[in-house]
Amino acid sequence: MPGASTIEGSGTLLILSAAASAAEPIYWVDLGLTQGIDLGFFMLRWYSLAYLAGIVLGYWHLTRMIKAPGAPLAQRHADDLFFYCTLGIIIGGRLGYATFYQPELWADPGELVQLWNGGMSFHGGLVGVLLAIAYVSWRGGLNFLRVADYIAVCVPFGMMFGRIANFVNGELWGRVTDLSVPWAMVFPGAGPMPRHPSQLYEALLEGALLIVVMLLLFWKTRARYRPGLLVGVFTAGIALGRFTVEFFREPDAQLQEFAMRTGLSMGQWLTIPLIAIGIGMVLYALSRPALGSGRPATA
Repeated sequence: MPGASTIEGSGTLLILSAAASAAEPIYWVDLGLTQGIDLGFFMLRWYSLAYLAGIVLGYWHLTRMIKAPGAPLAQRHADDLFFYCTLGIIIGGRLGYATFYQPELWADPGELVQLWNGGMSFHGGLVGVLLAIAYVSWRGGLNFLRVADYIAVCVPFGMMFGRIANFVNGELWGRVTDLSVPWAMVFPGAGPMPRHPSQLYEALLEGALLIVVMLLLFWKTRARYRPGLLVGVFTAGIALGRFTVEFFREPDAQLQEFAMRTGLSMGQWLTIPLIAIGIGMVLYALSRPALGSGRPATA
């Protein structure tokens, strides 16, 4: 009966329309989140605690890793890496943010050192960590690539905590979406429209997922005996995660015109070389004989 089918179809559309109109976005302000712990004389910000938690957990895991067979460094080297990588993350991350995202910070050194004002750059922090690894490796006579492999396994902890802190702070929100996304959220300072909670997307892709991948590779395979494999997987994985999330993340206000003009955000342009480098390192590592295999290294 065509008439009955039409009536049923119309009824379904009415029900869906009513459900959509009744749907409400999640309001960030209703979650009861705060930007930190108020100590009265000082606000201990979650953002700072997130960096601290990531660094401490990474250091703890590194000390476990170097007790496993095949470690390329000793505890004293891990202690040095803890100190210098921390400096690299903070200094490199902040200078990278000023360089790529907010160049006007260079004109105001007082504001430049205010880490909570503006943010940190992953790419700048990555450069800082690489310089720290290079220095410790050079000073200790260590193999840079193998040390980088071990550090790469620990980095996703900090990435996950950092992105969760971004969400708790109600910053770096996503692009405008509609209520077909059940977790669409209205953030303070971002207008009345619902948006993607892209900070949580990043916490999942650049943090939780990569933690699982890197831990499985290290503890359940012999990946650590192929220099460059772990750091290659990490580099390609985190860059692919960032490139994907950028489709849902709102570009920084000062770079929106750049994103519209080039078709990709600044974050995406900066990750493209990392994807290529990561894949290249994986292919290089797999083309070489594994350490301890007894096979001679090829030229």
